[in-house]
Amino acid sequence: MPTFMTIHRSPGLSPEEIAANGPLVAESEYATFRHLYVDLYGGYLVSIYEATDQDAVEQEFERVGFPWDEIHQVHVDLDAAALHAAIAQGSPQ
Repeated sequence: MPTFMTIHRSPGLSPEEIAANGPLVAESEYATFRHLYVDLYGGYLVSIYEATDQDAVEQEFERVGFPWDEIHQVHVDLDAAALHAAIAQGSPQ
């Protein structure tokens, strides 16, 4: 299933507000929540969702009632181990 990265700008968002929205987000009706990164001081959030398409992610945010600024499909997903493996494969033998 495709993965999507979403960007939100929400200055003043508190940890309590994030926790209060948790149960609704966890329902994952149209898109499946996977991860959240938050800069509370800058009001910047990045979330990761799996969904059939971008429209499903937009539907999910409309259902939850949380605005978004950007939604992008993720085409490459590397953790540190995968990055090192890719580097090793590209190295001359």
